[in-house]
Amino acid sequence: MVTQVKQNCRMIPMKERLLLRPQLSGVPALILHHTVFILFLTCAGESSQPIVAMMGDDIVLPCQMEHAVDASGLTVEWSRPDLEPRFVHLRRDSVELVLEKNPLYKGRTSLSTNRLKRGDISLKLSTVKVSDEGTYRGFVPTSGTPTDCVIQLTVGSVSFPDIKISKVSNGVLLVCKSEGWYPEPEVFWLDGEGNLLSAGPTETVRGPDDLYTVSSRVTVEKRHSNSFTCRVQQNHINQTREALIHVPDELFLVESSFAVRVSICVAVCVTSISAALFIVWRGRQNTTKTIETKTSSDELQPLMDREKLMTGSDKIHYLENTKAKLDEDLQKTEGELEHVTQVIKTLTNQKENLDKQKEKLIALQQEEKILIEEKEERMKRIRRLQEDKKNQKHDKTKKYLENTKEEHVKLLVNTNNLLKTTGDLITEMVERKGKLERDMEQIRRKLKETERLREETERLREETERKLQSEQEETEYEINDPSSCGDTSSKMLTDQLQPTKQ
Repeated sequence: MVTQVKQNCRMIPMKERLLLRPQLSGVPALILHHTVFILFLTCAGESSQPIVAMMGDDIVLPCQMEHAVDASGLTVEWSRPDLEPRFVHLRRDSVELVLEKNPLYKGRTSLSTNRLKRGDISLKLSTVKVSDEGTYRGFVPTSGTPTDCVIQLTVGSVSFPDIKISKVSNGVLLVCKSEGWYPEPEVFWLDGEGNLLSAGPTETVRGPDDLYTVSSRVTVEKRHSNSFTCRVQQNHINQTREALIHVPDELFLVESSFAVRVSICVAVCVTSISAALFIVWRGRQNTTKTIETKTSSDELQPLMDREKLMTGSDKIHYLENTKAKLDEDLQKTEGELEHVTQVIKTLTNQKENLDKQKEKLIALQQEEKILIEEKEERMKRIRRLQEDKKNQKHDKTKKYLENTKEEHVKLLVNTNNLLKTTGDLITEMVERKGKLERDMEQIRRKLKETERLREETERLREETERKLQSEQEETEYEINDPSSCGDTSSKMLTDQLQPTKQ
């Protein structure tokens, strides 16, 4: 996904351009350049809305020349004043000067040739990192009025929270944890009506990758809906993630019977499965976290055991809660399946690029082999005609070509290793995709079985109610009609006397 935001560019006169390109060298030149650049931004009084990019996305830093001239042959400079070297992308005479670029941006910046022809010098930055956050300057030193754009880039990273549940003496303890945030987020707890809950202080840990892990805990008592939401938000990048959990009524009851203890164990197991479905694949180098899902028969067995201990309305309420949890698990599994599919697509594209690189390296290797053979043949002829000094020069050239050949061989080996690693990752992700699809099928089957049980329970309850109502009406009729009661007694007496007379 490429995000592009309009940004105002302004022109500076030639006098300021000379100040921005000092003729000093070394540390004094760098200090002077940074000082003048900061003063330049301060004096301009320019306050533009920063561009927000999420970690791993592709972003476009916009900059348009005042006149739509062809800039494909001009010098285009993109830099960050807080880095050394400061250039993130440098183009001169239609060629990118890679050696002048900061190593942090190697292979991640590019300019569009078609846009350059229209005077658009916007810079594309791929696979945004947290360290990319900062102020960027796009500059074109033309003979007239030069182009100068200053852009502030803000980087963010988010993830879904995970809620764990446990029983304590004074209620139920809920613990919410979310990893991989940047900048540092805030954590809030809400009840089913959207009211804020009083929770303990948020625990924050910053990892070596500059990403934050936050956790918060709250003790809750029985409420009308027993639904609670953990909300993690970062206002600076306008991002919010939430996790909803429903606490079963059994957890708020006193553990006085074996049936209650069994109910609590079932609720904790269902909650653990729901929490496991929130875990997602985080990078190629991280270990894949598997989701353990119980089979339909194992999960439904505790439910069949509890049917004998619960009334019709309680069973319907419990089945509806179970169905809601399964619907939520299905939605989360579908989201993770989509994420895994995207990872497979990315790895497949990388494998194709590596295949192309391998082909180029093989072609270069063949060219180098031909050049070495030609050079050796020429050297044989030249040694007979030229002096020793020239022969040394040719020996040096041959050595250079041989070193180049060895480097190409190493590159080819590394490319093959990358191809193998990428292939293994693709295979692993395909297996994970298959497992997720099987998990989804199991969840769907459990949903159907739960719905069937709920409908059957509802039907039995209605039949029981109709039967009770019919018996109640007959009882009331007999009480209100004594004559019918007497006729009934006479009829019974007659039936008893008939066999005697016979």
